Amino acid sequence: MSAKLNSKYVSSFVTDEEILSYQEKITKAHNDLHSKTGAGNDFLGWIDLPVDYDKDEFQRIKKAADKIKSDSEVLVVIGIGGSYLGARAVIEFIGGQNYNDLREGTPAIYFAGNSISPSYLSDILSICKKKDFSINVISKSGTTTEPAIAFRVFRELLEEKYGKEEAAKRTYVTTDRARGTLKALSDKEGYETFVVPDDVGGRYSVLTAVGLLPIAAAGIDIDALMAGAAKARAELMDTDINKNDCYKYVAIRNALYNKGKSTEMYVSYEPSFTLMNEWLKQLYGESEGKDGKGLFPASAIFSTDLHSLGQYIQEGERILFETVVTFAEPKDEIYIKEDAENADSLNFLAGKPMTFVNEKAFQGTILAHNDGGVPNIVIENEKMDEDSLPISNASLSA
Repeated sequence: MSAKLNSKYVSSFVTDEEILSYQEKITKAHNDLHSKTGAGNDFLGWIDLPVDYDKDEFQRIKKAADKIKSDSEVLVVIGIGGSYLGARAVIEFIGGQNYNDLREGTPAIYFAGNSISPSYLSDILSICKKKDFSINVISKSGTTTEPAIAFRVFRELLEEKYGKEEAAKRTYVTTDRARGTLKALSDKEGYETFVVPDDVGGRYSVLTAVGLLPIAAAGIDIDALMAGAAKARAELMDTDINKNDCYKYVAIRNALYNKGKSTEMYVSYEPSFTLMNEWLKQLYGESEGKDGKGLFPASAIFSTDLHSLGQYIQEGERILFETVVTFAEPKDEIYIKEDAENADSLNFLAGKPMTFVNEKAFQGTILAHNDGGVPNIVIENEKMDEDSLPISNASLSA
């Protein structure tokens, strides 16, 4: 696999025997999931999404994305929770946090409907008043407060700017297949609609039109994304803990939880992973935080957050462990040049790539945190691209 689990930095906290003691539970959970016989089996469509999806709708998604790219300088994606986090995470991971400034031939993408702040919404409205734009509203029912308010506001602006007929052509709706307020309105107004499958919960819906339309509009290769997800699905089917790094991760985090580690901190040394961390927090927080149980999901980007959270992680209450996601190859590289005056005393790094410094920061931090009593699970990835992203995420969230 392109994603591998490194358990070296957790071995002094959890033994191999403890990890293997979870084998029976993991096998049962796997069989319940794939036979769709366990609790919540009405919402397990995400398991087969990479290989079992509507191919005709997939082509419509790509066609709609091409139209948006051709006629819109801005795409406003309206949704909350799973209706925006996955898409934004993928766009920022592949396109970078500065995607809107660096893009070429694709629209700037802004996310609305995820808060009730008038200031935030007003800023996006001001941008859209000066540019050609389209909207993609995502809601199963159409009555969730935050996106419903945002849709009302942007729908009004669209109709004022383009007239009702043209506004309808710039409105893309992802909603229930046959029922709900938003579906009824879309049928009435002639909006192009895409489907939120009945058996896929919002936080797992990124590989449906919920995530794929905005991702494709950003110029990201959704064929490669689906291929990577299909590869992850195939590689993570073995129930043997010793052969499946995903299930080994499951066993380790359960063992740590049962030893009193109540907080899991997702860490990356790549700022473009920030929204992936936010999405992981939703996936785990919403899935596990029930019945007075569950790990509290937190996140950090190093080395940035070492200057604010490092002290607590190193010497604070011993309640957390870290899951660190690393990438061997950055999307770009910068080499440090020699400075004639050497005022910052960094000439010893001259000729080195910044990746080298980032790697040393990782190594030093993980050793220090280990010495401070903080277990670290490391998920090692090769690249930062469409193919490896779903493999990394599947390793973390299955």
